[in-house]
Amino acid sequence: MAQDLIIDMFPCLQDNYGFLIHNPATGSTATVDTPEAEKIAARCRARGWTLTHIWNTHHHWDHTGGNIPLLSEFDVDIIGPERDKKRIPGMTQGVEEGDRFYFGDHVVEVIETPGHTIGHIAFYIPSAGAAFVGDTIFVAGCGRLFEGSPEDMFGSLAKLVGLPDDTKLYCAHEYTLSNGYFAVTVEPENSDLADYMAKARKLREDGQPTVPTTVAQEKKINPFVRAVSAEELGKRRAAKDNF
Repeated sequence: MAQDLIIDMFPCLQDNYGFLIHNPATGSTATVDTPEAEKIAARCRARGWTLTHIWNTHHHWDHTGGNIPLLSEFDVDIIGPERDKKRIPGMTQGVEEGDRFYFGDHVVEVIETPGHTIGHIAFYIPSAGAAFVGDTIFVAGCGRLFEGSPEDMFGSLAKLVGLPDDTKLYCAHEYTLSNGYFAVTVEPENSDLADYMAKARKLREDGQPTVPTTVAQEKKINPFVRAVSAEELGKRRAAKDNF
């Protein structure tokens, strides 16, 4: 039986999260994106871990800016979206929809999730019940449509919430309160959303993260997941952009 992975989550930059995934059986350690190289390296040193992999979800600077600096300290493989290989610094392996690779004896499945960017991907580890979703889905929200269309994002969210209900979704930013305040304007009668926002406010007041979320929770509270069509999602995203 595969030994459980250790997931270490920590704040980076203004509102990003860093994620280290450590495999005790092999000693391998992956970082999902590289928002802040020195903080990632320091976490590895503090834990006594050696960084072996970088998994990039998309090309934006706050997700890839630490790639090259980390290469100066660690010998790492950089895995990222094949569609964005020209925009991922130092990428050594491109992956796409349906690809699977091994992290020790744990299978990692690649899910293409365009919308925020054209080449966005998520990394799903079934054995850990965890998906690292970058800027596609957030607690009660979704990423801005910088490059993709509402149809792209609608399909991407459907893939993610098609995972088992108890799957933990590790979003890359702490946007929950602003997302939730908007969500309440879309579904003012949603009691699940109201209850969740009370919990989220308390967590943030106490300096605690609201990430990860779960598939089951997002089905109840996320107005973009709950949109019945790409057109409705697009209208909600446009309204959120101006909220």
